[in-house]
Amino acid sequence: MYPFPAPTEAEIHGHRVSYRIAGDGPVLVLVHGITSTSETWRRVMAPLAERYCVIAPDLRGHGQSAGPRGDYSLGAHASGVRDLLVTLERERATFVGHSLGGGIVMQLAYQYPELCERMVLVSSGGLGAEVHPALRAASLPGSELVLPFIAGRGVRGAGTVLSRAFGRLGMQASTDVVEFARGYGSLSDREAREAFMHTLRAVIDPRGQRVSARDRLYLAAELPTLFVWGQRDRIIPPRHGRSAQADIPGSRLETLDDSGHFPHLDEPDRFVTILDDFVATTKAAYLRAEDMRRRLQRGAPATESRGD
Repeated sequence: MYPFPAPTEAEIHGHRVSYRIAGDGPVLVLVHGITSTSETWRRVMAPLAERYCVIAPDLRGHGQSAGPRGDYSLGAHASGVRDLLVTLERERATFVGHSLGGGIVMQLAYQYPELCERMVLVSSGGLGAEVHPALRAASLPGSELVLPFIAGRGVRGAGTVLSRAFGRLGMQASTDVVEFARGYGSLSDREAREAFMHTLRAVIDPRGQRVSARDRLYLAAELPTLFVWGQRDRIIPPRHGRSAQADIPGSRLETLDDSGHFPHLDEPDRFVTILDDFVATTKAAYLRAEDMRRRLQRGAPATESRGD
């Protein structure tokens, strides 16, 4: 089996872009969520690389990628993923997005349909308003002034501390708790905090998620689509996946009973099996701008559901 690859770097538009790459074959691009990095795929990337060329970038302002002043919208992140793919001379891919990464993948499929063979949305944002109160609170005005005091070495090690504390009680710490503690700990760097705030406020406000793809999911009718959700997800509720799956005829939904917001970490073997089966049993789409134009002109079916 391939080892988990070390990060490598490319310079795109004069800025550092960090990414991991392993394997040969059809291309899978794995897009992480907010405050996370390519490391979130550490339990699934090696087995996937046995059959695919797997590319996992650090998004702009995350991990080891640069975080310059600029645009941190979903569209900008989608363009960044596209630019990395072009730099690596990869023409098309199956895109897998977790949480915020799901929103980015949907935006990428909307902006660049010709790149997308399949779309896999894992505990995805952008499919309903509800989101954990901690993320809504972080979007409040003035939160950027508080963040330096709660993000630092103490928080960075909180995931390990929580795991040990629960372990002494004979319990297993929630992956969600550990990963969010790890993510907030990464914000001790000013550039990372600014990138986090710009990215967060582009998609979330105090009332919840402010960006929704539900009104344009009909455009993905010809794009093989898979939703993967942890049944115990308390960050973004699984019903978002169920509702969105009904909006794309022929799409699939897989729920993992023992997983929270990070099913690829909670149940990595099952996650790999589900993803591998999806790729093996679906035909890669080959969409063109003209296909998108025709669908836009026809508009959404009148019977299609809207909202939550």
